[in-house]
Amino acid sequence: MKKGWKTEKLGDVCDLLNRGISPKYINEGGICVLNQKCVRDHQINYESSRRHDFAAKKVNKGRFIQLGDVLVNSTGTGTLGRVAQVRQDPPEPTTVDSHLTIVRPKAGMFHLDFFGYMLVMIEDAIKEAGEGCGGQTELARAVLAEKFFVTFPELHSEQQHIVGVLDEALEGIATATANAEKNLQNARALFESHLNAVFTQRDVEWVETTLENVLSIQPRNGWSPPAANHSDAGVPVLTLSSVTGFQFRVDKIKYTGAKTDPRRHYWVKNGDLLITRSNTPELVGHVAIATGITRPTIYPDLIMRMTAAPDRVLTEFLYYQMRTSSSRLEITGRAQGANPTMKKISKNAVQSLPIAVPPLSRQKEIIAQLEALSNETRRLETIYKQKLDALEELKKSLLNQAFIGNL
Repeated sequence: MKKGWKTEKLGDVCDLLNRGISPKYINEGGICVLNQKCVRDHQINYESSRRHDFAAKKVNKGRFIQLGDVLVNSTGTGTLGRVAQVRQDPPEPTTVDSHLTIVRPKAGMFHLDFFGYMLVMIEDAIKEAGEGCGGQTELARAVLAEKFFVTFPELHSEQQHIVGVLDEALEGIATATANAEKNLQNARALFESHLNAVFTQRDVEWVETTLENVLSIQPRNGWSPPAANHSDAGVPVLTLSSVTGFQFRVDKIKYTGAKTDPRRHYWVKNGDLLITRSNTPELVGHVAIATGITRPTIYPDLIMRMTAAPDRVLTEFLYYQMRTSSSRLEITGRAQGANPTMKKISKNAVQSLPIAVPPLSRQKEIIAQLEALSNETRRLETIYKQKLDALEELKKSLLNQAFIGNL
């Protein structure tokens, strides 16, 4: 270890390391209470906060966040381990709920911003430390306090120097990341704009009809497997992820050992047009064309399968039309369900979807144009994603260099 540096347990360098409160929520008044949605990308978003009834349930003074505190998401798959530091005084008295842990450095021990970077440095390790099952992981206070070690220079001047270097470097990385993300969004937006234009600028050759009139196989719900019967081997079964995102992902599968019948209709074939019939409101009704299937594969009841009548419409043409914003609005508008987080669209609702169809020769031209633009969009997406990955690796490398004393 570099001279003048030391390593300590995280719990030994903190004045406070505790979960927040179990709030009594109210719509107005009370005090601000932060939740896991407020901690993302190493920043605190107060707009996602809620209100706690302070009159009904008092909050210990120590549970109000203060300058220098680091907040750690401490529950949930995909959210656990995210950290963000309070680098500005909170706009009002603010606490956190029981899904967040307040990590407060010992007074006078650290340059406060350095303490924040120190927790960012171990964020990936924290994300791996959750325990639990059933989709709910927990980060115990004792694990955070006793199992994690932090390394730091004892001199505040050296801590401050490291903060200055990291602030400048990470600001540049953040700018470059934002530009790459914007370019990625622009590439996708360009494709969507052209896609929508193709299907709105129709001429007299287009015929308006409904989906059922251009299909040789009408929408059919898939297989309903017995409960808890998926395993790591057996017959492959598609999942919602196989279709979600308008891309067919044969790798996003589960397996079943249940008895199946090769004569039944629930087997998916290459070239089938698939649509998610049940999903979150923004994801219900996603479509994809089955490709790359090399062994008998089942599609589940959450997905519908249909086949285009080749003398009337091409599958790829239907796929692109059902991706347009107008078709998406039509599809999602027909989805129903009492649960606001999960909607379903019926077979009848899918069959009666309005469709506009030009002659087959024109369909082929449109498909060729959209395929070319889609391929170019994917090429640009790959480039921008590689840039984002490289920037993230650069960020990790800088943090690593900082905490081995090489800055």
